[in-house]
Amino acid sequence: YVNIEDTSEIVCFDSKTFKVLSRYKLVGGEEPSGLAIDRANSRLFTVCSNKVMLVLDAKTGKHIAKLPIGDGADGVVFDATTKLAYSSNGEGTITVVREVSADKFVVEETIKSESGARTIALDAVTHHIFLPTANFEKSTVEGQRPKMIPGTFKVLEFGK
Repeated sequence: YVNIEDTSEIVCFDSKTFKVLSRYKLVGGEEPSGLAIDRANSRLFTVCSNKVMLVLDAKTGKHIAKLPIGDGADGVVFDATTKLAYSSNGEGTITVVREVSADKFVVEETIKSESGARTIALDAVTHHIFLPTANFEKSTVEGQRPKMIPGTFKVLEFGK
């Protein structure tokens, strides 16, 4: 599975032949970036630029849920043990979504992180999430990403 940002869809392809097997249009989601999967329940989690997380059936493309998330989402991970999906939002938040059942999802909480922390990784053993970030200069050009200030890189760790 792969997000296609410019057409707002998910494409399912055969990883051996690269043949496209199916395309799922993201109704209500624009410019998807991060993509995660719950293999046990065949659920795809995609985060979109219009501040929504969509949950789809991986086999059929059926839309299961549409949930509000923070601005600037870029990554999403799913912890199969805790049944939690995390959206890392560049605005400086993490949206936590609980999988109540295969067909029910709720926003459980919003965690404060740091502005610019929009990439995410999950340690499936400790159930901690990690977000790299840094301090950034103020951008003077609209739409242009600000430059990172050298020596300020850090990795944020969240877990219980």
